[in-house]
Amino acid sequence: MTRDVYMRIICIPLLGIFLPVIAGIFNYAHYSHLQIVFGNLYFIFTSFIIWAGCNWIHATLRRVLSPFMTSMKKLVSVCMATALYGICIGCLSALAWFQFANEIFGWNKILSFSLVCTITVIVFTLLYEILYLAIEKEQDHLKVDQLSKEKSQATLYALQNEMDPHFLFNALNTLNHLILTKPETAHAYNNKLAQVYKYFLTNRNNELVSLEKELNFISDYYFLLQLRFGKKLQLAIQTELASRKYIQIPPCSLQILLENAIKHNSFTEKEPLCVNVSIEENVIKVYNKKRPKPFLADSTQIGLKNLQARYKLLFDTDIRVHTGKENFTVLLPVGQIIEP
Repeated sequence: MTRDVYMRIICIPLLGIFLPVIAGIFNYAHYSHLQIVFGNLYFIFTSFIIWAGCNWIHATLRRVLSPFMTSMKKLVSVCMATALYGICIGCLSALAWFQFANEIFGWNKILSFSLVCTITVIVFTLLYEILYLAIEKEQDHLKVDQLSKEKSQATLYALQNEMDPHFLFNALNTLNHLILTKPETAHAYNNKLAQVYKYFLTNRNNELVSLEKELNFISDYYFLLQLRFGKKLQLAIQTELASRKYIQIPPCSLQILLENAIKHNSFTEKEPLCVNVSIEENVIKVYNKKRPKPFLADSTQIGLKNLQARYKLLFDTDIRVHTGKENFTVLLPVGQIIEP
């Protein structure tokens, strides 16, 4: 049976006092006050022996019984074993009681006390077995939920760690080109790159960041892109978006979409690529005009799929991607809002 200190403290004395009276083997009128106290202590001790023995039987059978047995078979096995133990202890205790009690011996009284003990044992066995199974089921659910959460967390960390090589690959190629052609610009690029990469390192294990931090990061990141592309690339962030400081999103969400637009579109100074970021109702909207490259973009296939997977793991929802005739649009659901 489930170990419950409070239940034992309350029930063992009560059963020891009332069961012999109910069975008719302890009539208070036949005894002095001191004898009544002694008799109650005797049957409380009997109650304790039955309770402790049933507890041991339950714990032992739980270890011995096959895990492949059905719950009903386990319940019947435990009830039969504890009932047999209860009737034996009840019978022996009643026989010993009649050796010194002021009662008229009768087998019907002994059988009555044994039967009362057995019924009580079965009732409490059923009660505690049901509680045991309920707790066991709840623990199983908790284990499954914990394993699922740990699996999701491990998958999320793997997805987050994929971003660093992807970003570093592009950044180092750009820096290598600037070192050869524009050393002074390369120095400025390197300093800004350090600040941007610090954001990666600081938030690589964070599931969410505030929109304010993400916008500050994307501003630094856009600075690097302008050194690389100049007027060919434009980023327009809606003013209202900057005021939504308490929205949280996965880190580097906007960076991934900006990088994705650059990867898959052609752009020149005469026809620059303009990436727009705004907020509409409960979504952040990122869109740009479609100018597909005439050749297949060299992609590691991480960006957009990575973002989709992270949103699914974190919020159990999908980002929405719309590919129209003119615009390519991604809608990011607002994951969480923290009140100021």
